[in-house]
Amino acid sequence: SEGRSSHPFMPLLCFTLVFGVVSGTHVTPPHSTIRPGFPVPVNTNNPEVRRAARFGVYRYNNSSNDLFLFKESQIKEAMVQIVRGLKYMLHVEIKRTVCEKRDHPSLDSCHFQRQKNLQQMLRCYFEVWITPWTHKVHIPVAHCH
Repeated sequence: SEGRSSHPFMPLLCFTLVFGVVSGTHVTPPHSTIRPGFPVPVNTNNPEVRRAARFGVYRYNNSSNDLFLFKESQIKEAMVQIVRGLKYMLHVEIKRTVCEKRDHPSLDSCHFQRQKNLQQMLRCYFEVWITPWTHKVHIPVAHCH
């Protein structure tokens, strides 16, 4: 039965490998607290968390009627859960940029609005589910207000 994914420690091992590589300088919680399917806090500066937040922003921009693109301004809180991949639960503040949707520029080059009457900040909750081995991203939840 070696090598089969049904081995009881395989999800933990996979999580440790993925999370350990992904987390960079963030200290992985003690192994006793890591359970597949159990959400754990993760550093908001983690590059993978920032990437997941950007996917949430893309989802928001695609569904909004705003003329301008929004971009994440601050990730307030982040959790990650292991469920056939990594599911990020993110509380993110997003702000309106100077970039118009029809121009489709890279968000990295979009600056936040400086005109007072055009400035807008929204608080969002995103659930971003990434399965690294299939390169698929699914965003089941994207609520902004």
